[in-house]
Amino acid sequence: MKWKQYTIHTTTQAEDFVSSMLADLGIEGVQIEDNIPLSAEDKERLYIDILPELPPDEGLAQISFFLDAGTEHEDLLAQVKKELEDLRMFTDVGSAKITQRETEDKDWINNWKQYFKSFVIDDILIKPTWEEETQGGNYRCTIEIDPGTSFGTGKHETTQLCIRQLDKHIRRGDRVLDVGCGSGILSLAALKLGAGEVVGIDIDPLCMEASMDNMRINHLPMEQCSFYQGNLIDDSKLQEKVGGDYDIVVANILADIIIPLTPVIPDHVKKGGIYITSGIIDFKEEAVKESLLEAGFEILEVCHQGEWVSITARK
Repeated sequence: MKWKQYTIHTTTQAEDFVSSMLADLGIEGVQIEDNIPLSAEDKERLYIDILPELPPDEGLAQISFFLDAGTEHEDLLAQVKKELEDLRMFTDVGSAKITQRETEDKDWINNWKQYFKSFVIDDILIKPTWEEETQGGNYRCTIEIDPGTSFGTGKHETTQLCIRQLDKHIRRGDRVLDVGCGSGILSLAALKLGAGEVVGIDIDPLCMEASMDNMRINHLPMEQCSFYQGNLIDDSKLQEKVGGDYDIVVANILADIIIPLTPVIPDHVKKGGIYITSGIIDFKEEAVKESLLEAGFEILEVCHQGEWVSITARK
């Protein structure tokens, strides 16, 4: 299906007014572009670790909405223009110029799949569900993955670091807690490598569905896995539900989340148990190490891949 993208050139001051006006006219799903720096609170809420360099914030914004390219929209656009002029009585809407373009006719939900190909981590094959397995490979195990709308194809350096550490430390029958499970890639790897039970946690409800789907795709026993939505850092009910006595806890998140998470982990891992952390950009390595030591962990190994770091510790 083709769409027409209409973009209103306005100001950051008017963003909320314009978005509300479009919603009142029945236009949903606007896209807002501006150069306003995120606050510290926004970064924490969105789990953003590293941000791209933005041009200076000059108070300008672009608000786009999308309409069916096969339909005429003159009356609706005339109403939008009238409402924009009326808004000038209350706020600075800038030029309020509307530009348009036609988007390409693509399946945006699935188009990214062309870039996700099978790959190998040591002797573990990770392949997308829509790709045939290559014959002749001498793989110890195969993990099929369809991330859906969740994070985690396994290709990112941080995930590969975690899988290598799981392979190194996991013993048959181990209980594994996967904090920030995403698509369930590390939970899948843990079971394939011999774990007896995995519990996954993520704040995104879509991750619960993606993780369960990937368990089924890999024909893994559903009684060996449980997935819960929530934040282990401050949700006491979730902490109680997850329980303790895990042999391994793996957290492939971000340094700014691992640091406040780490003091909670000793309640969930048994004495002598392993805590694998990753998602750590190299310049935050020391801060994560400090949080591990303060929580009573012994650092066993620090691994690097590109600019990313994985730190494995023992309680």
